[in-house]
Amino acid sequence: MKNHATPQMLTEQRQLAILEDLQRSGRVLAREQAERLGVSEDTIRRDLRELSSRGALQRVHGGALPVSPALANLARRSDIAVDEKRQLGRHAASLVADGQLVFVDGGTSALAMVTQLPATLRATVATHSPVIAAALIEHPTVEVLMLGGRLFKHSGVAVGAAVAEAVQALRADCFFLGVTGVEAGFGLSTGDAEEARVKALLMASAAETVLMASSDKLGKVSPYRIAPLSALSTLLVTPQADAAQLQALQRPGLEIVTVA
Repeated sequence: MKNHATPQMLTEQRQLAILEDLQRSGRVLAREQAERLGVSEDTIRRDLRELSSRGALQRVHGGALPVSPALANLARRSDIAVDEKRQLGRHAASLVADGQLVFVDGGTSALAMVTQLPATLRATVATHSPVIAAALIEHPTVEVLMLGGRLFKHSGVAVGAAVAEAVQALRADCFFLGVTGVEAGFGLSTGDAEEARVKALLMASAAETVLMASSDKLGKVSPYRIAPLSALSTLLVTPQADAAQLQALQRPGLEIVTVA
């Protein structure tokens, strides 16, 4: 029987096969996909470009990585890995000591952290997230410094020159960072260029940086790099984290803590 599949159908079938392999292995290489599917590397690269334009994957040199679900807006992210974020937030909250000035990023993991700060804690939280600031209104002994600027509504944080100026005027004991991707080669990443810039400045203005990473962010890459893994002090993960992904993230000077 003749195969009456159209070129478009073949393209769709090939791209589906690429996505299935990506889901299985966590990374695809153009050269290997070309050999596996019996087409040229140029054809695979076109497929990867198209899939990337649809938000189905993130292209990297030589192939592609899974796109992070954490690129969704703040409201949608609140339903992702809820239990993990609560675990991570509880441990992160325990790391804040009396008298400290800490930077707290925006995002759902950070929100889980500040809502679990001890009621007796006497510290100062500086944040560019109005959501984080509002969550601390009722805390009796935590002072809040708002780092204001243009509100990036997608993530619920302030960005721009005003935030950068405010950050550079402070020196924090620790920065509790949020990202949308953590990958061995590309490092720490997020989905917006201005947001990435603010996060990088916060890291540079803190003595150490702690990242709360739910398992959906490990091995993922977003378009804008914040910093290499070497800039990170502590990586907090949960028991749900993939062992192979954690092994790939091991670096001298980086403490990886699996929280209970």
